[in-house]
Amino acid sequence: MAPIAVAAPNPNPNPIESLKASVASVTLNEVPPGSADLRSYAHFDATPSIGTEFREHSAAGKPILNIRDVLGDEVKLRALGRLVSERGVVFFRNAVISPEEQKTLVDTLGRLGGKPSTSGLHVHPLTMGGSELGDEISVISNQFVFDDKFKRDDFTILSRAAGRTLWHSDITFEPVPSDYASLQIRTLPPVGGDTLWASAYEAYDRLSPAYQTFLEGLTATHIGQGFIDIAKRTNATMRENRGSPENVGQSLETVHPVIRTNPVTGWKGLFVNRGFTKRINGLTKPESDQVLEFLFEHISSNHDLQVRFRWEENSLAIWDNRSTFHAATHDLDDTLREGTRSVSLGERPYLDPKSTGRREALAQAQN
Repeated sequence: MAPIAVAAPNPNPNPIESLKASVASVTLNEVPPGSADLRSYAHFDATPSIGTEFREHSAAGKPILNIRDVLGDEVKLRALGRLVSERGVVFFRNAVISPEEQKTLVDTLGRLGGKPSTSGLHVHPLTMGGSELGDEISVISNQFVFDDKFKRDDFTILSRAAGRTLWHSDITFEPVPSDYASLQIRTLPPVGGDTLWASAYEAYDRLSPAYQTFLEGLTATHIGQGFIDIAKRTNATMRENRGSPENVGQSLETVHPVIRTNPVTGWKGLFVNRGFTKRINGLTKPESDQVLEFLFEHISSNHDLQVRFRWEENSLAIWDNRSTFHAATHDLDDTLREGTRSVSLGERPYLDPKSTGRREALAQAQN
C-alpha cells in the first residue's frame, strides 16, 4: 500500500501546503541569509540521533551561548526553533529564565516555525483557575499532578510505575497538540530525577520499509484517561478553551496519524505513545494491542533512540513534542522535585506523503 496523507478534519482548506509554505525559507544544511548559526557556539551533541547541549565553558575558543542571548533576538530564536526540531531537544546550563519568559520563549518558537494564528499556549485541563503562575504554566512535581489539589501517592519504591510505562509526548489527547515545550526544574533533589527523551525520527527510521508503509496508512485514538480519572475521583471540571478553539470538551479524546510529518524539518516520525495512545483505528482489538505494544517497547527499549539529562540548578530543556517522547525517572522516594513547564500549541498532526525520514533527508543533503 502506497503512503497516504492522513489528517483529521481542519477548517483550513489545505493545511499541509500552508504549513510547508510558512517554513519554506528554512533549509536543512544552509543558514538562510540573516539567520544565526547556533552551531558556531560552544555545544555538543549528546547522542548521534537526539539532544544538543550548549556549554557553559568553551575549551576550543568558541563563544558561549546563554539563553539570555537568545530571548528577544528573533534571528537567534528562529535558529533555535530549527535546531530543536532537528535535534529533538536542546539543553542550556545556567539558564536564568522566569516562568513568564518560558511562555514567551515557546510561543515565539512556534510562531516563527509557522504555527496557526489560532494556536496559543496550552492550558492543562487539570490546572486550577487562579493558580499563582497563571493558566499557561504547568507546575511539574513528583508529589502532585499539575495542582496541589491532586496529590500523588506513587513515589515509594513498591508503588512506583515501571519506567517503560512513563514514556509520552505532551497532550496528544488534544486535537491540536504541542509543538514546542520547555521545562526548568526549580526545586532540585540532591541526586536523581533525571529526564529521558527519545527521538520519533529515529524510531521511524529503525522500522523496516514494509512496516513504515503499513503504519503510514493508519490513524490512532489518543485519550487523556489518567486526567479523566483524576477529575472524576476529585469531582473536578476540566478546563475548557485550552489554548486553541479546537481544544475543548471533557472527553480528552482525538484521532491522529500514526506517522506524522514535522513541518519544520519535513521529516517523518512515529506519533504514538504509551501515555495517551489507546488504539489503532481500523484494526481489531488484538491486532491493535499487539502493534501498539511493539511500538511502545520499540521506543522504551532502544537506548540508541534516547538521551538522558541530569538536572542542575538553572538547567533548561526545550523540546519538540511533534518528534520526541520523554519520561521522568521516578527514583526520589518523597524527596521533592518541582519545576515549571510551558507548552506551545502547534498544528493538527498530518502526514505529508512527500516527506522523508531523517536519515534519508540527511543522506540526500550530503550528496
